[in-house]
Parts: sequence; C-alpha cells; structure tokens
Amino acid sequence: MQRRDFLRFTLAGAAGLTLGGCGFRLRGLDQPALNLTALAVAGADDEFSRLVSQRLEASGVTVSDDAPLVLNLGAERVEEQQLGVLDSGSQERELTLSVPFSVQRSSDGAYRLDQQVVEASERYSFSDNNLLVGDELRDDATERLRREAVRRLMDRLRALSPN
Repeated sequence: MQRRDFLRFTLAGAAGLTLGGCGFRLRGLDQPALNLTALAVAGADDEFSRLVSQRLEASGVTVSDDAPLVLNLGAERVEEQQLGVLDSGSQERELTLSVPFSVQRSSDGAYRLDQQVVEASERYSFSDNNLLVGDELRDDATERLRREAVRRLMDRLRALSPN
C-alpha cells in the first residue's frame, strides 16, 4: 500500500515539475491587475452590467459616474441554435451570447476602444423526455456564458491605460 502511495506522489510531483517547466499556468493566475483606478459603466441595467460592475470592484477599480473613462455596454443578445436535424429525443443546442461595448473618455468623448463585441458560446444537450430540465440547462448555460463574457471583457480592459 505504501508503494502505491509513493508512486502516486512521485508521478504527481513529476507532472507538476514538467508542467511548471514548460510554462503552463492556470487561467487567471498571475494575471496583471487592471491599469484603471476608476471607470463609469453606462448602458442597460441588466445582469451582465451588474456582473461587470462587481468584477471591476473586485479588481480594485472604483465604479463611479465621474470617472475619466466610460464603459458603454449594449444590451446582451443570446442566440440559440439547434445542432442536428432531429426534433425529438436527445437534442444538442448551442447558445451564443454577444454584448457590444466601447470605452470613451469622459472629458472629450473620444473613443479609446471603438464599438467592439465580446462574445462567448457554449453547447448543451438535453432530452425531450423532460423539457423542464432543458430550460434549467439553458439558464445555467446562459449564466456560464455571462461569466465567460465578463472574463473576456476584463482581458480586453486589462490592456487599456488610464489616459
């Protein structure tokens, strides 16, 4: 029994050293913080905007109306596409969430990031036997898409300088 544990720990340690040596890093680990100190968020009052504001504040950015830069968020759009040709049995669907955004200076209205779109997509499957589960799966997938789109938006804002 001790030999198995020894082998398991040895292999785990070797894998960790190998991955660390090749530059592998977990997503989100050791990423630089946002260069912004304050940012105003304008746009639709929806779940995506609330998630963006929460994530900005968690990153140390002050969200206020008198910030030097304004993040303009458009309305989120969720498109659902059925994959496959069958209308019964097991169905696979793809959800795509897209949100237009731009960043502009408050002082003169000049665009720092002009009309871009952040987008995320995910596939999910469900069976016709229980349609209520399909709605729950769709809602869960939409929440995951929002979180992923917010993460991608933060990555784009990370490259933005405060001036």
